[in-house]
Amino acid sequence: MTIVEFFLWSLLKVVVVTVVLLMAVAYTVLLERKLVGRIQNRWGPSRVGPFGLLQPLVDGLKNLLKEDVTPTGVYKPLYLLAPILSFACATISIAVVPFGEPNVGPKGLPLFQISNVNIGLLVILGITSIGVYGIALSGWSSNSKYSLLGSLRASAQLISYELALGLSLVGVVILDHSFNLREIVEQQATKGILTWNIFGGFQFVAFFIYLMAAYAETNRAPFDLPECESELTGGYHTEYSAMKFAMFFMAEYANMITVGCVATLMFLGGWTSPFGDFIPPPENIVAHAVFPILWFALKVFCFLFLYVWVRGTLPRFRYDQLMNFGWRYLMPLAILNIVATSLWQAYHPVS
Repeated sequence: MTIVEFFLWSLLKVVVVTVVLLMAVAYTVLLERKLVGRIQNRWGPSRVGPFGLLQPLVDGLKNLLKEDVTPTGVYKPLYLLAPILSFACATISIAVVPFGEPNVGPKGLPLFQISNVNIGLLVILGITSIGVYGIALSGWSSNSKYSLLGSLRASAQLISYELALGLSLVGVVILDHSFNLREIVEQQATKGILTWNIFGGFQFVAFFIYLMAAYAETNRAPFDLPECESELTGGYHTEYSAMKFAMFFMAEYANMITVGCVATLMFLGGWTSPFGDFIPPPENIVAHAVFPILWFALKVFCFLFLYVWVRGTLPRFRYDQLMNFGWRYLMPLAILNIVATSLWQAYHPVS
């Protein structure tokens, strides 16, 4: 394969994955509105299209056509940069996520991953951490006390819970001896659900820590303190409207999908079946390619469903409760999990 063919193939994968991600973001919003409606004993969107399926299209057009208001007191360069930075960081991290069997593309090239990086896990953690700069810049540049307080809360919250989230993944790295996401999945693929890290690796405590930290990382209820309406009007995006607000909105849901993908890869066996060898053999090319994607999508969907369920069930924390939970409980628990996993690995080494 020539350099030009390789470039065109990579460009095609980028375009397809970006379109699929944006569609997933749109319909995750619809999923949340429908599920929260059911939890609250109402219908949710039901008028636009069959079962409300065209509601995301209408919402997108509404944001495109709304008047774009820029307050007079803002620092305009950073005010405009902030939503772009948040949205870019939320979408770029999907580039290293593998979501299907390797080497099913032309001439053995991976079809279901844009870039197979040996330190893929660190890449995702690094890119998603940079995304908080968009929130911090939006609060400062808006010249609003509500926005500034929201961005400061988001920064403190990310620092607190990023540590717990990163430490929760160390146990998996110790077990699998790799930062490569594809290799981590392949080491969970031997006997189905029994060899997934959450069960076979006894990382259920790490999964709980990751789950709690992921809620806080993505500013989701009950940890949505940076934008809580009862205290800060809208938080860091109070002064944003139209597509600039929509970019913050889409970044949040793109981050939800990304952390769902990471949870699936690190703890739930990635694209592998929970029943062991329940994926068609490579001779059946179409089924061999499609079945892993379906398993992967189903696991991410369950993660997103849990996200929405928690939002519709638990009340919002106070800010002091949020910080205490991260520093006094999740951090020590994550460190204990690393110690326990290290001792287990020392006395029961895995070849």
